[in-house]
Amino acid sequence: MSENAASDFETQPLREFTERAYLDYSMYVILDRALPHVSDGLKPVQRRIVYAMSELGLSAAAKYKKSARTVGDVLGKYHPHGDAACYEAMVHMAQPFTYRYPLIDGQGNWGSPDDPKSFAAMRYTEARLTPYARVLLNELGQGTVEWIPNFDGALQEPERLPARLPNVLLNGGSGIAVGMATDIPPHNLREVVDACVHLLDRPEATTAELCEHVPAPDFPTASDVITPREELRTIYERGHGTVRARARWEYEREQAQIVIHALPYQVAGAKVMEQIAAQIQSRKLPMVEDLRDESDHDAPVRIVVQLRSRRQDPERVMDHLFATTDLERGYRVHLNVIGLDGRPRVFSLRDLLAEWLSFRTETVRRRLTWRLEKVEDRLHILEGLLTAYLNIDEVIAIIREEDEPKPVLMERFGLSDAQAEAILELRLRHLARLEEMKIRGEQGDLERERDELRATLGDAARLREQVKSELLGDAEAHGDERRSPLVQRGPARAMDETELMPSEPVTVVLSEKGWVRAAKGHEVDATGLSYKAGDGYLDHALGRSNQPAIFLDSTGRAYAVPAHTLPSARSQGEPLTKRLTPPEKARFQSVLAGDSESRWLLASDAGYGFRVPLRELFSRNRSGKAVLTLPDGAAVLPPVTVPAEADGAEVVVASSDGRLLVFPLEELPEMARGKGNKLIGIPAQRLRDREEVVVAVAVLPAGAALRVEAGKTGKRLSHSDLEAFRAARGRRGVQLPRGLRQIRGLHVEN
Repeated sequence: MSENAASDFETQPLREFTERAYLDYSMYVILDRALPHVSDGLKPVQRRIVYAMSELGLSAAAKYKKSARTVGDVLGKYHPHGDAACYEAMVHMAQPFTYRYPLIDGQGNWGSPDDPKSFAAMRYTEARLTPYARVLLNELGQGTVEWIPNFDGALQEPERLPARLPNVLLNGGSGIAVGMATDIPPHNLREVVDACVHLLDRPEATTAELCEHVPAPDFPTASDVITPREELRTIYERGHGTVRARARWEYEREQAQIVIHALPYQVAGAKVMEQIAAQIQSRKLPMVEDLRDESDHDAPVRIVVQLRSRRQDPERVMDHLFATTDLERGYRVHLNVIGLDGRPRVFSLRDLLAEWLSFRTETVRRRLTWRLEKVEDRLHILEGLLTAYLNIDEVIAIIREEDEPKPVLMERFGLSDAQAEAILELRLRHLARLEEMKIRGEQGDLERERDELRATLGDAARLREQVKSELLGDAEAHGDERRSPLVQRGPARAMDETELMPSEPVTVVLSEKGWVRAAKGHEVDATGLSYKAGDGYLDHALGRSNQPAIFLDSTGRAYAVPAHTLPSARSQGEPLTKRLTPPEKARFQSVLAGDSESRWLLASDAGYGFRVPLRELFSRNRSGKAVLTLPDGAAVLPPVTVPAEADGAEVVVASSDGRLLVFPLEELPEMARGKGNKLIGIPAQRLRDREEVVVAVAVLPAGAALRVEAGKTGKRLSHSDLEAFRAARGRRGVQLPRGLRQIRGLHVEN
């Protein structure tokens, strides 16, 4: 290669080249693609679409034109990128469920909330600008913004649009650049304007004060904003956080149906239907009978969740759906915007509004300055025209006689070049006396306007009032009521597995060897089931499939197993040790089931016991929880259910010495765990030597009779027969007649 050819190339290290190239690319993506500018809240492609449509004359009063025409102009004149991406950006600005205040009025298929990307091709749709778009364009030709060459230098385009409202907050936006992103939720126009006015009146106002005017984002869909006010204030102070929105619904009691009539922002009804239907099909929503989509033109969102009966709690069902579906959704907030200095940064609400007001104030100043120059130029022309009318004959003579009348006029009447040119361009019809009067009238109006403009530009307070009055006027023209109410709601909580299971009667059966199974229904003969060789029936309990079964072992520990997970009674079950880890040499002795608020009496054969709610026996631990504390050498007695109506109920305690004690149930305390209180007074020495222990315990409802099983016989003792055995808790008790002292059990009879 020759030396001249080599000099045409620049040589540099690859590391430096890639670093610079990546940095250039990063800055291009950040500044010219992904992040909005604080002035008009638009990205370059959005700004070029709006400007191109205004150049095509597509105002809100114009006829619609094909979207392909707009996209062609944008790509050909200002934005040489892909037509699909450009059209999609145009579609987003036309979707009322995407933009809080759409900039484009679309005709045709522009997508739906269920599928925002289902819009028709640009050759089929038509568009024009909305009335709201005027706030971005009205002041464009009034010296308010800088103009820059387009990509090929053939045309000029505005660097920014002179937004009359803080569109950066009103419509929000999202974007991902290199190393940074932005997520700005939409807000209510009137609320934001009120905050701007407050900041104009009180420049020292804090974000907390502004949050009184802008309490939360205002989404296009009428969903509830459930983030607490304190948390929202923190988000606006820091410029980042998460806002949660929740669907709105109502309960129609007569039909036992939940009607969802507003979905969170950017949530598709079809997706929610799919999520709920999946839970119904997998039997995770047993309380829901049917799901229907009754949405139509009059009710754009109407999703009906049909409950099985009016006994179901709609609040609990919706709480579960909020936790498990898109009916509740969180939205990331990151107020990352390109500031007036051309640098992106995260703004607080106050700083963002202050930055925009600075832009708006300067824009109004430039507009008024431009107008003042126009007024002064016109007054200058009118002054020359008036001179001509006052000397009309001499002016006409000069024009008729001179080959070059312009310099003669300038010298004779002291006119400027512009004034002389205006006189020479006058038509004969304008030489009438009436025109002189019109000029004087226009001159007076313009002089008053000039004085007003000078006074406004020379007084910062008047300029602020000008900005404020224009903001309030635009708020009146384009503002509306808040759509997303700010409501106080607790966090959503999904139902646990037991709540979601159908509530069916089951009988839980425990064998002597610790094998367990569950049979449907309460009419099961547990003793008649088949058992493995060497095994047999031990205990059973009646419960429901959505309740846990509680097992009590010989050490006084309690274990909980969901009843619906137990094997069917058609088989011989499975050992509990497969699911639980009891202490070494411990044996499972009893099974309990029922409502969590039911009460049971737990006792040891040492003569101690207490009442306990069943819920206190629940444990998710494989090793269970210690409930009944046993004295040395003592054993656990079978638990006894306590009647729901405890008034007048009595506890019956029988010892191996044939003694019986009856005392009021209310004398026995309710505890969560422990040894309990003394039930019957057995001498300590006899208890230590195991010469006498408690063999049975029963709880008698008020007025009930007792059957004592002893030896091979038994005897029924009526309520009055028990009078001889009644005493205070902890007493020695009274011995039964000789034939009833070998007590095997106590049973309650009506």
